[in-house]
Amino acid sequence: MELIDGKKISSDIKKEIAAEVAEMLANGKKQPHLAAVLVGHDGGSETYVAAKVKACEECGFKSTLIRFEDDVTEEELLATVDKLNNDADIDGFIVQLPLPKHISEQKVIEAIDYRKDVDGFHPINVGRMSIGLPCFVSATPAGIVELLRRYNIDTKGANCVVLGRSNIVGKPVASLMMQKGNPGNATVTVCHSATKNIKEICREADIIIAALGSPEFVKEDMVKEGAVIVDVGTTRVPSTLTKSGWKLKGDVDFENVAPKCSYITPVPGGVGPMTIVSLMKNTLLAAKKVIY
Repeated sequence: MELIDGKKISSDIKKEIAAEVAEMLANGKKQPHLAAVLVGHDGGSETYVAAKVKACEECGFKSTLIRFEDDVTEEELLATVDKLNNDADIDGFIVQLPLPKHISEQKVIEAIDYRKDVDGFHPINVGRMSIGLPCFVSATPAGIVELLRRYNIDTKGANCVVLGRSNIVGKPVASLMMQKGNPGNATVTVCHSATKNIKEICREADIIIAALGSPEFVKEDMVKEGAVIVDVGTTRVPSTLTKSGWKLKGDVDFENVAPKCSYITPVPGGVGPMTIVSLMKNTLLAAKKVIY
């Protein structure tokens, strides 16, 4: 069993991006600029945005953080999106989700210029991804595929089971895994809450990508010997063993499943770091104006 080390891979990629940015600046080009809009004080969002700002520094990007209280109106937020769309110095930006209930997330996502949509959530980017055109791929699916690539995991003809059908992970990663390319060319089955015989389906899988948000859902008897497991789950569960009183659990019963695997991602330290570095890669793409 080999651990897929997302921390190491993400660190390698940040160094690669920083080297490319240094070359761009040496050639008189503009410094890449990422903006983030944060509404309210959700703990998870605060942590995530702080990590993005830190990653920008490591990659040599300029970063801007725009904060609003959670009573901001939809109109005010949409006006900010419009301003960022028209700011020539901003290469890409994100509006951190979730948003307060009185704001339509979909309306905000669709208001973002798809050429600056480095989160890859705009319907144009989603549509382009699904038919294999150049686009911004949403960060977590892009990170998963990059991990498989960096570890030279052969996906051609592999039986891949995706657990979960969210628009942010399940659907896009299923689409990427079935496309022609490497990684890709897999035979993909998507399982969800209405799927019958999930255990039997998983037992046939060469690769399982678990993105349900259900702690330790994938048990030892669901996994065949030599399978590759990518665990996207990050659920906070109470713990007496940590100062904070909680710990992160993945969707996979790691302790019992790992010995059966050829490769497996840990939680934390697997897919999580790749999500942020994929956003950095998208920002670099935006700065190079290769998506149009």
